[in-house]
Amino acid sequence: MIRRLALPAFLLAALPGSAVAAQATDTGRRLHDQYCFRCHDTSVYTRKHRRVHDRAGLKKQVRRCELSLGLRWFDDEIDSVVDYLDRHYYHFGKGK
Repeated sequence: MIRRLALPAFLLAALPGSAVAAQATDTGRRLHDQYCFRCHDTSVYTRKHRRVHDRAGLKKQVRRCELSLGLRWFDDEIDSVVDYLDRHYYHFGKGK
């Protein structure tokens, strides 16, 4: 797993800032689509009484989901999923 991720991580480091952010969002989307849909659809992000109310809570929820699926994501993969969900559904922003 580490070898498989080493080259993409190296290539990401060589990209300009906006390209890195776009790549992280793409990684987040890919991981989300591959794993999160096993348990739920996107309605959990847009429902009226959702569990997540800030970015820290979103990160905790992504970690809970990762553990419940028995995954072993790296911190940057968790951050990518959080960034993807925040950008497309929650809109907390990086500072919140």
